[in-house]
Amino acid sequence: MSNSRPDGSSSETVPAAPARGLSRRRLVAGAGALGVAGAAAGFFTGRATAEPGEAGEILDLSRRYEFYTGGHQAGIATLPQRYCVFMTFDVTAVTAEAVKVLLARWSAAIAQLMAGLPVGSIEPTRSGAVAADTGEALDLAPSGLTVTLGLGPGLFDERFGLADRRPRLLEDLPELPSDQLRPPLTGGDLSLQACADDPQVAYHAIRDLARMARGSANTRWVVLGFGRASAGSGQTTPRNLLGFKDGTRNLTSAGELDEHVWLGDGTDVDWMTGGTYQVVRKIRMDIEIWDADDITDQQGIFARKKISGAPLTGKSEFDTPDFSATDASGDLVIDPTSHVALAAHENNDGIKILRRSYNFTDGINDLGQLDAGLLFVSYQRTPASFIALQRRLGASDRLNEYIAHVGSGIFAVPPAPTKGHFLAEDMFA
Repeated sequence: MSNSRPDGSSSETVPAAPARGLSRRRLVAGAGALGVAGAAAGFFTGRATAEPGEAGEILDLSRRYEFYTGGHQAGIATLPQRYCVFMTFDVTAVTAEAVKVLLARWSAAIAQLMAGLPVGSIEPTRSGAVAADTGEALDLAPSGLTVTLGLGPGLFDERFGLADRRPRLLEDLPELPSDQLRPPLTGGDLSLQACADDPQVAYHAIRDLARMARGSANTRWVVLGFGRASAGSGQTTPRNLLGFKDGTRNLTSAGELDEHVWLGDGTDVDWMTGGTYQVVRKIRMDIEIWDADDITDQQGIFARKKISGAPLTGKSEFDTPDFSATDASGDLVIDPTSHVALAAHENNDGIKILRRSYNFTDGINDLGQLDAGLLFVSYQRTPASFIALQRRLGASDRLNEYIAHVGSGIFAVPPAPTKGHFLAEDMFA
């Protein structure tokens, strides 16, 4: 029997994946021992959760989440883990049956991976046989792994006869202000988002799933995320690479998720009930230019205090911004073109989205500067919510001087299957 936690995870210990805690000191020391450089360097550092009575912070690597829930896919409202590997795929299969087989095989494998088990035997069954699992996570605990599948617009073109099964709102995103999209970092027929508290566990999941897709789908683009740049209930709000807290006003309650994220009965095609829409943007930050700006200006751009995260009109992080407050000169304290003012639901007809983003670094760019930024991931009941927000932000956000949207994708995220079934199975009905 497994013991369920309030957040939906299980405390059951999987024999093949021993439970163990990892202190911040051990985590950082282990990262150094790996000798990683460039893009992966940031991927192997992280921050752990505090445990009462402990001198340091402890990661509960025994945490695991269920796959066959029949409800929402894990990795959306799940408390954000510390690492993420996001990958998209172009389907090369020529029949709907081949796509169905791929999704069925992926579902079975994801269930094994989230339980902390290998996807299959690594023992050779005959001379020269290829192992079913790559093996690099065999001695690691589940680490809170979640794998979330998305379906891109291209999957519903003329190739597979699925046009009449297309989710109602699944269309390529329109051109948005401040877009500097690069084709190799844009689009995809399928997406996989693997999140875990151990970077090797997340990477292993994507590696094995990508290997299983050979012959049916080719990898398109990938981002390795770290630092958990999106806050969840009960977690300290993390910081993005510009040094500011990111996710202070994120959705946390079940009521908000039902209203703004999950698709209910009759809101979309039947097989998407319980699902949602995923928007992913790779946002490059001009780190060196930002670092040369003074803190007062930085705070004005965000409309938040850098240390506390409080709005410029408040004293603590979770104070509600007062967009009408003026200073002694009669000027608005919060600039209407600041990031907070443009993104706030008060100024956007109540629009709210669930943010689940991560920092990334790709080493050094062609100009010899840091190639880093934010893997922005949002979930919303309707893509129009994201589009409306981004049009306002892209048009006049003061932050645009320091960022550029270079990658983009939109995906329909179906609900989780029950045992004996697979992801998006009803799409083929």
